[in-house]
Amino acid sequence: MASSLVVSMDIYLIRHTSVATAAGICYGQSDVGLSERYEQEKARLCQVLAAGLGAGAVRAYASPLSRCRILAEDVVAVPVCLDERLKEYHFGRWELQAWAELPGPELAAWKADFVTMPAPGGESFEQVQQRAVAFLAEVLTGPAADDVLIFAHAALIRTLICHCLELPLANAFRLNIDYGSVTRLRHEHGRFLLDYVNR
Repeated sequence: MASSLVVSMDIYLIRHTSVATAAGICYGQSDVGLSERYEQEKARLCQVLAAGLGAGAVRAYASPLSRCRILAEDVVAVPVCLDERLKEYHFGRWELQAWAELPGPELAAWKADFVTMPAPGGESFEQVQQRAVAFLAEVLTGPAADDVLIFAHAALIRTLICHCLELPLANAFRLNIDYGSVTRLRHEHGRFLLDYVNR
């Protein structure tokens, strides 16, 4: 009797390093630059990845926004596939505005139901999760790999964790995702296991 092949894949969700914007600015899909701490944060990130990655086949994906693309290209030796679906949450008219200066009623309504309510001219968290999950489904059925590296953004990573662990998307902001951090999920026997978060 032929034995079935057990497919196991480690998925590394990597948030970009800190950015060169003032504190309190809403920057979503705006293509902001990297901060002066980039080299230091990149070095720490490389140490975390080196401690976890095996010697098997690796695939790498990144948001096309420069803060993810540059980091991915600096960190991995394999070609990096850029995917629009990995972009940060689109804040619409709020992009590059100070959070403290956003219209109070608009912001309050969004905070009360950010899952289904889009930012003005932007998208909802539900829409972010839909594109993130569609991307992940393709990764799981794509070329074989032992490790998959995904360089993305805090909102995108939160929505993927919620999906993989079957958590309510309304709890997304309870997940703290630091700049330059790594979260590792294992896909095995058709289910996801969380190895660690925000390392």
